[in-house]
Amino acid sequence: MSRLAPLLLLASVAVGAPPARTLDVWPGPPPGETRTLPPEADQTRPTDRLVAGQQVIRLGNVSTPQLAVFRPDPRLDTGAAVIICPGGGFNILAYDLEGTEVAAWLNGLGITGIVLKYRVPARDPARRWLAAVQDAQRAMSLVRSKAGEWGLRADRLGILGFSAGGATAAYTALATERLYPAVDAADTVPWRPDFALLIYTGGFVERGQTTLSGVMPVGPGAPPMFLVHAFDDAVPVQNTLLLAAELRRAGGSAEVHVYDAGGHGYGLRPDPALPVTSWPERAAAWLRRRGLLESTGR
Repeated sequence: MSRLAPLLLLASVAVGAPPARTLDVWPGPPPGETRTLPPEADQTRPTDRLVAGQQVIRLGNVSTPQLAVFRPDPRLDTGAAVIICPGGGFNILAYDLEGTEVAAWLNGLGITGIVLKYRVPARDPARRWLAAVQDAQRAMSLVRSKAGEWGLRADRLGILGFSAGGATAAYTALATERLYPAVDAADTVPWRPDFALLIYTGGFVERGQTTLSGVMPVGPGAPPMFLVHAFDDAVPVQNTLLLAAELRRAGGSAEVHVYDAGGHGYGLRPDPALPVTSWPERAAAWLRRRGLLESTGR
């Protein structure tokens, strides 16, 4: 049994079904791995904050990146797929809140949800995002290389991320070069997603600053993006606002939803007192308008 199996058993309760398949992101050790971590485990404590009255799986010590593929009902299947990057500050992964629960929502729209279990904690103190983005680039290429085998549309492959996972998703969408040496034929397949959804993302504006950090410049060719943030988020709302403005300046497209309240880390769990948690409805409308929810009717 893989190390992910017990957690998938727990997380599948939120999804309603186990993944159709799981697979390792890398055929061998991931790039740059030099030390052995303690065993992968859920690090949730009884005193940790609840979200909508529920606990969160806080997966830590991830050394073997994996993909968990959740397929929609074939009658709804659009052929589109989205790689999901949970957040967690590059320390842990909020694996159910921002992973498997998101896959369940996407499945309801007819989209294949693919949860990326990327490496945490961060390996490089100066570039905390690097291992995660390497895993995400590889995941995008790997899934696109298997699109025909899995019955997916290679031109309908998106990425969705929350918080640090939002930075991972955004950097993957914006990167102009592969951030690791190619390891096999899958790495000849493009990694850039066809669209991106960034939910309370960080990674673009340092705390206390009012300009983009320049870690990952926004250039031409960026895919269309959907962004959500709350003004009272401790992760500055400028991450979303300035990124969207820069996308516009570079000739790209962005739909932005900013709410007065909501804080951080709500995932898709609804709170009647916080309109920000209605963002999945706005996202579904955006996906529909882009033609991504048209069923193949298989």
